[in-house]
Amino acid sequence: MQRSYLRREVLTALALGAAVSQGAAQQKITQADASYQVTPKGDQRCAGCFNFQQPNACRFIQGTISPSGWCQLYAPRA
Repeated sequence: MQRSYLRREVLTALALGAAVSQGAAQQKITQADASYQVTPKGDQRCAGCFNFQQPNACRFIQGTISPSGWCQLYAPRA
């Protein structure tokens, strides 16, 4: 339950930050803050996440992201 709360807080903060800084570069959080790991969590992996940007980036997390990785911001593609 704590992770769901943190996920909502992070997404809300990012959305507010983007709205406030129109035209400015979006601030991304660290991999540690997102609990990013380079291995999948069950069937969940970055390549199947809505936030993943080919070939190795995320719209919310700094740095290189593995398509096989996972973090607590995982949101499955519809």
